[in-house]
Amino acid sequence: MDTEQLLHTATERHRAGDLPEARRLYGEVLRESPGHATALFRSGLLELAERRTDAALVLIARAAEQAPHEARHHIGLGQVLQALARHEAAAAAYRRALQLDPTDSDTHFALGVALQSSGDESGAAAAYEAVLVADPARADALNNLGIALLALGRHGEAVARHRAAFDLRPSAPGYAVNLGIALCAARDFAAAEQVLRELSAREPEDATAHFNHGIALHGLGRLREAQSCYARALALRADYADALNNLGNVCKELGEFSEAVAAYEAAIGLRPEWPLALNNAGCLLRSLGRLDEAEALLERAIQASPGSATLHDNLGSVRKDAGDLDGAIVSFRRALALEPDNAVTHSNLVYALSFQAAEPEPILAEARRWNDRFAAALTRAALTRAAVSRAAARTPAAQADAAEAAHASAHAHAHAHAQDPGRRLKIGYVSADFRDHCQSLFMLPLLSHHDRSRFEIHAYSSVERPDFLTERIAGLVSVWRDVRRTDDDALADIVRRDGIDILVDLTMHMAHGRPLVFARKPAPCQVAWLAYPGTTGLDALDWRLSDPRLDPQDYDAHYSERTLRLPDSFWCYDALSAEPEPGSLPAASRGYVTFGCLNNPCKLTDASLQLWSPVLSALPDSRLVLLAREGSQRARLTGRFAALGVEAERLQYLPFQPRDAYLKAYRDIDIGLDTIPYNGHTTSLDSLWMGVPVVSRIGRTCVGRAGLSQLHQIGLAGLAADSDAGFTAAAVALAHDLPRLADLRRGLRQRLEASPLMDGARFARHVEAAYRTMWREYRFRSS
Repeated sequence: MDTEQLLHTATERHRAGDLPEARRLYGEVLRESPGHATALFRSGLLELAERRTDAALVLIARAAEQAPHEARHHIGLGQVLQALARHEAAAAAYRRALQLDPTDSDTHFALGVALQSSGDESGAAAAYEAVLVADPARADALNNLGIALLALGRHGEAVARHRAAFDLRPSAPGYAVNLGIALCAARDFAAAEQVLRELSAREPEDATAHFNHGIALHGLGRLREAQSCYARALALRADYADALNNLGNVCKELGEFSEAVAAYEAAIGLRPEWPLALNNAGCLLRSLGRLDEAEALLERAIQASPGSATLHDNLGSVRKDAGDLDGAIVSFRRALALEPDNAVTHSNLVYALSFQAAEPEPILAEARRWNDRFAAALTRAALTRAAVSRAAARTPAAQADAAEAAHASAHAHAHAHAQDPGRRLKIGYVSADFRDHCQSLFMLPLLSHHDRSRFEIHAYSSVERPDFLTERIAGLVSVWRDVRRTDDDALADIVRRDGIDILVDLTMHMAHGRPLVFARKPAPCQVAWLAYPGTTGLDALDWRLSDPRLDPQDYDAHYSERTLRLPDSFWCYDALSAEPEPGSLPAASRGYVTFGCLNNPCKLTDASLQLWSPVLSALPDSRLVLLAREGSQRARLTGRFAALGVEAERLQYLPFQPRDAYLKAYRDIDIGLDTIPYNGHTTSLDSLWMGVPVVSRIGRTCVGRAGLSQLHQIGLAGLAADSDAGFTAAAVALAHDLPRLADLRRGLRQRLEASPLMDGARFARHVEAAYRTMWREYRFRSS
């Protein structure tokens, strides 16, 4: 039998499934003709079919060398290389085949798969598009193209391709799931939920369908239903790590923290080095105050994924909470180096610097960098649209030219009624902290006393878990909008449609702030207040509220905004309860003075400890009470004090506690010691409310002048020192004067109640007068 007859017979046996005989006959052909390309190729296909990929590669590569003009040889080479996960080499082989036969849609498809496997989503999309030129109704190409487009962030196009694939094959579960995933990515959760609900009903044993249905329900805010879907997916597939992770997320949002921790731990148990679950667990443990565990999990996640900016950012937040400010700033800067366009990380850095910087210049410089990187272009575009809209409104002849730009921002600064200077103004407050949060201690006095005849009050709330204070605040405003699930563009449009005249940022660069809403300039006057008395750095913020003690006249250059000083105080405080009472002076029965500082540990800087140590040295029997979590945080503080000569037995640590227990802790403190460069703010007012005077050190930044501002209002400005020596002298003198301390303890609450710091009606009139000043200036500039 000659070679060609042998080859023919071998091929027949191959097709008939008699693989041993086919292999024997191919071998005979190759013994007769070792370079026979067809025999090499078909022998390679046989080896590939039996998963002997290394042998297949040798044979098919030789075939391609012997007959390089045969497209099928390069296609076969691509198949075996793909089986070996050598995706880039496979793509090169398919490209060589397409040079020989550019019309082969199956090869274009195979090229797309290889490119997608190598991470080249753009190349894959182009390959699938080539398939669809020849066969527009090829469902698998539409499906794979949708996946590639989704990875490229082209969500609308991805939805269209997945919809087309689904319409062609509506009974294919994978196509329905992929359509649902694409709709979720495009934030069309309602459409996704419908598709995935129908799929789950049709395929009740499909864990993937229930899992993705849960994602859609989660996006709609239907948390209990999402929780049930994830649980159903896990009942069908107990080792479904993604479902455990998402179950943890929804439990966290529901406030079921122990269940969330358990779900994350189970996910990590299945995939021990999974950065996503490690990150989610770390973030939850941070919010629960379990900082050592949180830090360990995040560091473990970084070991697995060192290039993740998110992990470094979250580690920075944990370190900040733990009082490791230097480490936090290192982490934030590392995160920004990895992901320079992350506005939230950059906000975290700006805020952290306000605790570290003793001078205002570094804070302003970083805030301005934030503005230049994220906000400036948005602000310029908004101001241009507003100018075009005003010009069109004033000049009918210009309306045609302005139509397109005006349409883009139809409500931007239209304010047709702006010419009435005394009309009722619409004030909008934007915050994620209308809840059981220190911000409420200051918002309630203002909102309770706003003049509703002259001001219409709107609140834009991003509160994740509303509570009793959320409900109380909502009852004090004219319009309440829950905007937690509203993106910045959409929220800016809502503010415009509401016709807000003055929009007030209450969060700035703190967690869950919405500075990019303000960057879009949705209101003609925009103001920063309350979060902290610093700067946002934003061109779009016109004003910041302050007071004369926080900001002497020569401080204006420290801020990007114009400063409007309220006559009395930046703060107006409501303790929200008369209980607990201050109690008697501890030193009177103990025979020694107890100092205390219940500020957040991130304020316990080296400068603060160095400021306090001479006081403690001068009073060797005194004690110091601090707020710090158990574990390494307390150990580090003890070591830092030891280096300054303060023994561990003189230190007492308290855990973070609910407000009632936290206030009761002041009953064991005689004198408060303030922090530097960031003074106590709410904490100092709480201390005064509980009869504990605070000795403060005046800093160079406005956050370091809070003690002076507050003590001035109650006639105790002498306790705010302008030097370290003055601070020591004031604290030691007060400690030696127990009668004065006892008198202060009896009368501080009444002093506070009688001062502007707790006069809500007076404060509201001052804030409203400030708003009127801003509005007059806006009208003057825009007339």
